Amino acid sequence: MTPPLQVLFEDNHLLVINKPAGLATMGVAEGRESVLTRAKAYVRHKYQKPGNVYLGVVSRLDAPVTGVLVIARTSKAASRLTASFRDGDVEKNYWAVTRDAPDPVEGRCVDFVRKDERHRKMHITRQVRDDAKEARLTYRTQSAVRGGWLVEVQLETGRKHQIRLQLAHRQWPIIGDRKYGSQVAFAQGIALHARSIRFVHPVRKEWLQIEAPLPATWDRFGISPETS
Repeated sequence: MTPPLQVLFEDNHLLVINKPAGLATMGVAEGRESVLTRAKAYVRHKYQKPGNVYLGVVSRLDAPVTGVLVIARTSKAASRLTASFRDGDVEKNYWAVTRDAPDPVEGRCVDFVRKDERHRKMHITRQVRDDAKEARLTYRTQSAVRGGWLVEVQLETGRKHQIRLQLAHRQWPIIGDRKYGSQVAFAQGIALHARSIRFVHPVRKEWLQIEAPLPATWDRFGISPETS
């Protein structure tokens, strides 16, 4: 049986969920499940909507990543939220666990990245390449945890695999992320969680801050209630 969506916030304009590990946001082959197909089924069933259900995905999380994900329920909300994400008016906070301690303990990462379609991953590259895009984030090491270090990350840009790539490039791969060099196993997905998001509601024009609880797979790290 398919587990139900964990809904964090819902109104006539938005559906915000806590994405599970292993589920692609969208863009899967016909017949395969994604966050989008599961969310449409949820809306169709709850509101008894026949036919096609409109939902607009305004940001994505990689399949192995968990956490808060915002979906628009109207085209107007989708358009306004897309502009907010594009203009950097959204605060996105992530938690990652790395085996090795970042050095320095906090800082800013600025790199140029490009897609490697053949291997379905991203690479750090030089600015002179035509396909290079700038990737920026800030990080702060919160504390030692069982088996690693808890690192808080705030994105300034939204490049594919950005946090995974930029931390791994500095020899701090995220636990479970074999694609980017981790040698430590993780039960489901990787130890990267979209912890919270803050943005202006596209219709009510009020600030919303939504936090996603950690998945059960993170229990192994023994993160204290004071931290979480």
